[in-house]
Amino acid sequence: MRDVVMGLAVAALACAGPASARQAKVEEMSVAQLQALMANGQADSVEITKAYLARIDSMDRKGPTLRSVIAINPDALEQARALDAERRKGRLRGPLHGIPILIKDNIETADPIATTAGSLALADNVTRRDAPVVALLRKAGAVILGKTNLSEWANIRSTHAMSGWSAVGGLVRNPYALDRTACGSSSGSGAAIAASFAAIAVGTETDGSVVCPSSVNGLVGFKPSIGLVSRTHVVPISHSQDTPGPMGRSVRDVALMLSAMVGPDPADPATSNAVAQDYAAGLRSDAPAGMRVGVIRPKTMSAALSERYDQALAALRAAGAVLVDVGVPDLKGLGDAEQTVLMTELKADLDTYLATTPPAVKTRSLDQIIAFNRAHVAEEMPFFAQELFEQAAETRGLSDPAYRAARSLSVRLAGAEGIDAMLKAARAQILVEPTYDAAWLSDPVHGDQYGGPSASELPAVAGYPHLTVPMGLVRGMPVGLSFIASKGADALVLGTGYAYEQKARARRAPRYLPQADVGPGLTGR
Repeated sequence: MRDVVMGLAVAALACAGPASARQAKVEEMSVAQLQALMANGQADSVEITKAYLARIDSMDRKGPTLRSVIAINPDALEQARALDAERRKGRLRGPLHGIPILIKDNIETADPIATTAGSLALADNVTRRDAPVVALLRKAGAVILGKTNLSEWANIRSTHAMSGWSAVGGLVRNPYALDRTACGSSSGSGAAIAASFAAIAVGTETDGSVVCPSSVNGLVGFKPSIGLVSRTHVVPISHSQDTPGPMGRSVRDVALMLSAMVGPDPADPATSNAVAQDYAAGLRSDAPAGMRVGVIRPKTMSAALSERYDQALAALRAAGAVLVDVGVPDLKGLGDAEQTVLMTELKADLDTYLATTPPAVKTRSLDQIIAFNRAHVAEEMPFFAQELFEQAAETRGLSDPAYRAARSLSVRLAGAEGIDAMLKAARAQILVEPTYDAAWLSDPVHGDQYGGPSASELPAVAGYPHLTVPMGLVRGMPVGLSFIASKGADALVLGTGYAYEQKARARRAPRYLPQADVGPGLTGR
């Protein structure tokens, strides 16, 4: 029933208002191209918003049935009309003026839609408040088109989870092959932008949840340094590692969005030194000329990924980079230490967040969420359980010496003895490696089954910037190239990724195949 209601709502919004003879073309359009349409009078924000709504209506619950959008904002067209009126009066707020964007559904907006984190326990979580990051984007002129589906609770509930599934939104499908994962937890943001349901979206990452869905959906995704972007009014996992991050189809679009997201928030002490800047202004195709780049070669790469990686490295070399191989240090204990931190902070931070939700939300602690899931097993736990929630419920709080020791160890291993040590060994400013291998099958029986390389852990734990940029297809599925540097080097990472992107031109649009194109070998002769 919810799918029917949402479909009717999207269709009604797409057709709302006076009929127009113009139909804005939005597929694969960049922010700059959409701005050019509006500047030249070829389309306005209302027409662009309607075009995205029509595309969502025809593809998200119909056609390929991507299930990437969890809710449409009923005020989207009203926002677009107001911004069009400002444009007619000569007032432009910046490069995002009138641009529809999507927001991951663990980030609050003041619009009349719930922030659910994919859970039925938060179905009534209509807070009518903007997260500061949303307020900044709104101030910059963005139209809040709707909310994207996600791995429920940002993929922190179970060790056997299936990425991209939530009880509220169902399973997000990968636009490149519908049987493959869109990855978690910003799966809906990844699939939606790949499918041109908007030009840009906000995701969130604790460890991999911006860069993984970006990599496997053929996108650019950026996890900023911790402290650049506020986390207030974002359903939390870990105050040490959580951050919103921009996702788009180009480095420039991501840089434009990041520029509007950065700023200090008194409620989030980590952002006390955050200073807004124009991250797009400094993007240059010759950025890596003479730059030493440390090259990580994961042992778990498939032959196909290794070949694609070599081609990406050749493009970097052609852009002027000096490539230096670097080994990954033995960081024994990092995984266990990170897990202790995440479990401890999950209980503390989620309990704090739930206490601020409206009275209509009856689950006001992690323990009550666990009880809710047990009472609604058929809806909430049809495929996997909540082992991680139960583990987090047993933690002893932020004053626990074991937690504090784990946090100190994890930061040291990931930062000083990890990324910083590799940069020093290579005398490099930046590191590169494959973000992930190609997307795996969505499997409700066994959950996520992946044993390939992953670039996310070290920058996630250390709080350092991490950018993924498309480096082409492996058996028809996208893979990404990661750019990683020390904390605060966000502009450097974006600039290097942009130069690579301009040289490689490796992104390919999705084809919405029913299954991955693996060739004729399965059928024999």
